[in-house]
Amino acid sequence: MSDAPLATRELIDWLLDSDPAIRWQVMYDLTDTDANQVAAERARVATEGWGARLLDLQAEDGQWGGGVYSPKWVSTTYTLLLLRRFRVDSDDPRVRAAIDLVRERVTFGGRNRPFFDYATETCVTGMVLALGSYFLEDAARMPQPESLLGRQRDDGGWNCQVSSDRSSFHTTISVLEGLLEYEWATSGDTTLAAARERAHEYLLERRLMYRLSTGELVNPRWRLMSFPPRWHYDLLRALDYLRDAEVAPDERWEDALEVIRSKQHNDGRWPLQNRHAGKVHFEMEGGSGKSSRWNTLRCLRVLQWHERSSGGEHHRIFPGVDL
Repeated sequence: MSDAPLATRELIDWLLDSDPAIRWQVMYDLTDTDANQVAAERARVATEGWGARLLDLQAEDGQWGGGVYSPKWVSTTYTLLLLRRFRVDSDDPRVRAAIDLVRERVTFGGRNRPFFDYATETCVTGMVLALGSYFLEDAARMPQPESLLGRQRDDGGWNCQVSSDRSSFHTTISVLEGLLEYEWATSGDTTLAAARERAHEYLLERRLMYRLSTGELVNPRWRLMSFPPRWHYDLLRALDYLRDAEVAPDERWEDALEVIRSKQHNDGRWPLQNRHAGKVHFEMEGGSGKSSRWNTLRCLRVLQWHERSSGGEHHRIFPGVDL
């Protein structure tokens, strides 16, 4: 392992020259910035830049983009997923007002079914669980965890295709993110933790990207640097999740880490690749192939987490946001 720092001062400065949604996470994950300063920067996400722009786009009916799940990627579901990736402060008055409007006026999966009670298609159920767990004060009352536990396949994962007895990487990562967010919101659940551990094995047995039956790469696009991932699985999304879940070091993710390392440019930055086609509210970064602050932040924190964990060091993670 090299003693050279993964994040140079120049690289950190470039990352900090950005929107509050990125800047506060850089401060928290990659620097020793005082907690009060980090909290102050995070508070700006709802009132400045991309976070404020997204909140401004909510319609009087509580929706974004004129729909609940489509059009992609400007619908209510995908806008809220983006705000969650910003880790906007869910207690901010603007955010609370937006979420209250969703609760009061938006239905999903039936005329009288509230948005946050959705529990039909498995992948989307995982998304809604993640959103409700992050944004709601009463997340413990959400119906999705029990439903998802009953749908876990024998191989440890999940699949939105009801007829299949095999799991899907796409569905599994969506459910894992939802279950983990729920555990954070409700202070843990041993049953859910055990289900997640089974799903971790599903991913790790396949080294995050290979078929268990043949050892072949499932999808070459999973090696590309995407942001936002939307509903799609990829290696960086998987590693970002494993970091959040504080999974113990495992040699079976080394191939995936090597892919991440190989994507780094000579200037220390990582590119944006494989942008998922669809409508967007506005562009956050340059086009495919250009340096990406989002992906650089995510890659650096994954690699630093791996180095610290492998060395037995404790590392902090932002999702609990204990500032």
